[in-house]
Amino acid sequence: MNAWRRPAVLAAAAALIVGLAHGDDPPKEKTMHGLIGKMIAADGKRDELIAVLLDGTKDMPGCLSYVVARDPADANAVWVTEVWADRESHKASLSLPAVKAAIAKGRPLIARFEQGVTTEPVGGHGLPPAKGR
Repeated sequence: MNAWRRPAVLAAAAALIVGLAHGDDPPKEKTMHGLIGKMIAADGKRDELIAVLLDGTKDMPGCLSYVVARDPADANAVWVTEVWADRESHKASLSLPAVKAAIAKGRPLIARFEQGVTTEPVGGHGLPPAKGR
């Protein structure tokens, strides 16, 4: 399974533990959390999958950017690019009722996942600058 997670995926990325886990490590500064993934819709189901992905994006606290795009070179491919305030915000989104419903509705429309990466966004149009930048 790919590193990125969204309404099409049930498993959440492991959350960062911020704070003094053993009493001797300084707390980690939260950084923005990014995900870029490519999924392949079942034949003829790309537009339906896109609609589910877009519908499942409303009211997600901590989501700074969520872009769903068609791949012009592949009639079944969908790319999703996400930016979250931090990893915890993304993990929390997976327990929202709307996201759970999108997962259930979207899963049968997906043939497979092809690529997925986790990134650490540092800024960009519409995003706040990264801390420490």
